[in-house]
Amino acid sequence: MNTREYYIDLLSKHVKNPKMIAHCLASEAVLRALAKHFGEDEDVWGIAGLLHDIDVEWTEGDAKRHALEGAELLKNEGLPGEAVDAIMMHNEMATGKDRTTCFQHALAAGETITGLIFATALVYPDRKIGSVKPKSIVKRMKEKAFAASVNRDTIMECEKIGLPINEFAVLSLDALKPMAEELGF
Repeated sequence: MNTREYYIDLLSKHVKNPKMIAHCLASEAVLRALAKHFGEDEDVWGIAGLLHDIDVEWTEGDAKRHALEGAELLKNEGLPGEAVDAIMMHNEMATGKDRTTCFQHALAAGETITGLIFATALVYPDRKIGSVKPKSIVKRMKEKAFAASVNRDTIMECEKIGLPINEFAVLSLDALKPMAEELGF
């Protein structure tokens, strides 16, 4: 596996939207925290979080191509097979298969909760992640009209890997707070 810096450069070559880069960095942080929680390789899980949307701009988010094309690129970039698999499976629609492994569920839930956290921060008066409380994340999960594009069922996959939503919200927020400025929050 290459260095994080190598993969940051690779991401920057393929993703230009600053908000998408922030999402990828946030996903990396959450996946590193999840790896630590589960006793997994933090670098492998983190890099998967970082690169999971590497193809989103060139596939234009096409649900039939997104993640498949990125996985193909990443196979040739020294990424371990389990990371390539988790990246491919974060978009089940493209594969026609269900997620089955802890890594697959963690990446899907971890990258998805970042959108809910960002949206929640934006409704706070100071618009800062540091102000967001875990109970606000859990409350917003129940408000289907709030951040309607965020798939709550995908976030709830945290429970398939033994992490209750309340704990998942705490873990995710704790992962993002130290890098809030870098993320623009």
